Amino acid sequence: MEKFITLTSTAVPLEIENVDTDQIIPARFLKATDREGFGDNVFRDWRYNDDGSLNESFVLNNSKYSGKILVAGNNFGCGSSREHAAWAIAGYGFKVVVSSFFADIFKGNALNNGILPIQVSNEFLKHLFSEIKANPSTVLKVDLKEQRLSVKTSKRFETFKIDPYKKTCLINGYDDIDYLISKKEKIEAFEAQITY
Repeated sequence: MEKFITLTSTAVPLEIENVDTDQIIPARFLKATDREGFGDNVFRDWRYNDDGSLNESFVLNNSKYSGKILVAGNNFGCGSSREHAAWAIAGYGFKVVVSSFFADIFKGNALNNGILPIQVSNEFLKHLFSEIKANPSTVLKVDLKEQRLSVKTSKRFETFKIDPYKKTCLINGYDDIDYLISKKEKIEAFEAQITY
């Protein structure tokens, strides 16, 4: 995985609550066995009309919004446990998803795939939506080491929680295997002390 330390980016405001994993990546696209191409179908049923044309009213099709940060409504990633939802979010190019609540399984899948889910207060989430809608060029800064999300224009910020192990993995670009390999010398030293 890529290392994640800081990210400065504009954001896409998806002001919809209870976005489930079937809305993130519909079940008919789950046949693939690798991660390639899932980003093409993220929010497929919202991005396209029944006739296959672009749904101009959906935020991802609005050219004034762009960036590597998705700001979403409360209870993001609920529904089934499909890891493909995280693959689709990452495949589209998002590195961070901000919400006031995440389903636990989605949160874990996101972290395992190099996406940082940032849980903020309802008040701060409303502030983010307001700022981004008023000015689509609003820039957010994520500092993982400081566990801080800030709005560059208004100087408002909020700190967030993250599991220390997952934080270490993201900062170093580790998956679970990489993390174990990074501890190889300590593991070998421990094993050398054991007498059977």
